[in-house]
Amino acid sequence: MKTFIRSALFAAALGAGATAQAQDDITITLVPGLTTDAFYITMNRGAQAAAEALGITVDFQGAEEFDPVLQTPVLDAVIARGPDAILIAPTDSTQMIEPLRRANDAGIPVITVDTFIDDGRYQDGAGDGDFPLAYIASDNVGGGRMAARFMAEAIGGEGKVYVSNVRPGISTTDQREEGFKAEMAENFPGIEVLETQYNENDASLAASQFQAVMARHPDISGVFGANLFSALGAGNGVEAANADDSVTVIAFDAPQGIVDNISSGLIDAAIAQHPAEIGYYGVITAYAALTGQSVPTSIGTGFTVINADNVTDPDIAKFIYSE
Repeated sequence: MKTFIRSALFAAALGAGATAQAQDDITITLVPGLTTDAFYITMNRGAQAAAEALGITVDFQGAEEFDPVLQTPVLDAVIARGPDAILIAPTDSTQMIEPLRRANDAGIPVITVDTFIDDGRYQDGAGDGDFPLAYIASDNVGGGRMAARFMAEAIGGEGKVYVSNVRPGISTTDQREEGFKAEMAENFPGIEVLETQYNENDASLAASQFQAVMARHPDISGVFGANLFSALGAGNGVEAANADDSVTVIAFDAPQGIVDNISSGLIDAAIAQHPAEIGYYGVITAYAALTGQSVPTSIGTGFTVINADNVTDPDIAKFIYSE
C-alpha cells in the first residue's frame, strides 16, 4: 500500500506541471538533524535526485551537531529567506514545535523527515504540533522490533541486554528503544532488558558505559545501539573488554564505519534505513503539495538488515550510507 501511495504521489507531482508556479521558481530547504552525519548526507542525495527530476531547487542547511539549541537559529535563518517549503528533521519532539510554528505562521509549508514533533500525527486537530503537512520516515518502532528479533536469535533467546541510546526526547531513538523493549517483553521472556544507558551522542561515553554495565553484569549478552554513535561506542567498549565473542552488538543505521565493524566482526548486524528514499519522497511530497495535490500525512520507508552473511553482496551496497 505504501509503495502505491509513493508511486501515485510521484506520478501526481510529475503531472502537476506548473499549476501553482513555474517549476524553476520552486525552492525547498532541507534542514537535517546535523550536516556531518552520513545518514543525512545520503538523505540529501535522494532529495537532490528528486529536485533534478522535477526541475526545482533544494538547499541543504543545518547545524553540525544534533541539538535543538543549534538547529533553531539555522531554522530561523531559513524562514527569513522564505523558501517555498521546509523539510526538516527536528532535533527534539517538543523543543522544536514553536520554532517550526514560526515557519507555519509565515506561510511556509513544513514536512518533517526522519524525526517528528509532538506525537508525529499531523493534520488531526490534536496537539500543539499537528500543523506539518506530512511525516516521512522509517517505522522506527518496527526497526527496534527487528533489532530485538535479530538479537534474540543471536543470543539463543536468553541473557541480559541493554539499549545504548542518545537521550530522551528524540522521536526516532525513543521509538527504536520502545520497539526493542516491546518485542523482548512480548516474545522473548528469557531475555532481561537492563536499564537504558544515555550517552548524549558521545561514542566514548557509550564505550565506558558498556564497561560499567559489564562490571555490574559480567554475564551481559548484548547491546542494541539505537543510533550511530551509540552503536560505535558500544562496539568499542566490547572490543576493549575483549568480549567480542560473548556479546552481540546490533546497530541502527549503516554508515561505512558500522559496515566496516560488521566485516571485522565487532558489530553483528545493522538495521539500515533508506535515507535516500526519505529525502526523495520528502521533496516529491513538498512539490505535490505546492502544486495543489493532496498528500498523505504519513509515508513510511523500509529497512535492510546488513550482517556478515550479506555485507559483501553488491546488492546490499546501495543501502550503505554515503559520505
